[in-house]
Amino acid sequence: MMHDDPNEAGLPPHDDAIPDEAAEGADAVNPLHHRRIRSFVTRAGRVSTGQRRAMDELGPRFVVPYAPELPDWNAVFGRSAPRILEIGFGMGASTAEIAANRPGDDFLGVEVHEPGVGALLKLIGEQDLTNIRIIQHDAVEVLEHMLAPESLDGVHIFFPDPWHKARHHKRRLIQPPLVAHLASRLKPGAYIHCATDWQNYAEQMLDVLGAEPTLENTASDYAPRPDYRPVTKFERRGLRLGHGVWDLVFRKRAG
Repeated sequence: MMHDDPNEAGLPPHDDAIPDEAAEGADAVNPLHHRRIRSFVTRAGRVSTGQRRAMDELGPRFVVPYAPELPDWNAVFGRSAPRILEIGFGMGASTAEIAANRPGDDFLGVEVHEPGVGALLKLIGEQDLTNIRIIQHDAVEVLEHMLAPESLDGVHIFFPDPWHKARHHKRRLIQPPLVAHLASRLKPGAYIHCATDWQNYAEQMLDVLGAEPTLENTASDYAPRPDYRPVTKFERRGLRLGHGVWDLVFRKRAG
């Protein structure tokens, strides 16, 4: 999940406040990895009255129930358009801004945390956005069962949990099996865009994405921030303090 400002999202910063036994709950058997990779760790969060109202009123239209089968995505979105998957959209501010600025593209956001789902639905209602759909489920299972090979035009993974303690690095989302699975869902020429504010994780992302034979880097190493990715308040605060942010943009090779 994208780590927005912890105070705004009601979440602990990164994995500092996650006990080891909770982190251990992220592992079990999964065909994508010898230890199960999940796209999230369970954290408590409070759903506001406005978020709950948005879920009740807009959820039936914009939330797609998880099912282990391929939906007709053109029917779900009501049109045929380039489709972008976002894994872990946090509180949804960046997702809504990107979708508003790219009305010709459709965005499928996957997020397990209820406050984030409610927050994005609230933004959808306030901004009258029609090109976003949400699945509240583990992104790994969504990838496996709900997205066909070569069906995506892009993937966004912005500021995933860095699991910065060395013993937790194996729980990071960007691992070779997941990247291979993501690449299989990209159309030739489609892109995967990752961003992180942890240099060690950026280096791992560069290594893992660079080792996937079906992908090629669009830059010599790290890419300039694409104009479509907004700078978040949390990110802007970090930049003022001299913290780095690293963007990586890879494309699916043709053929």
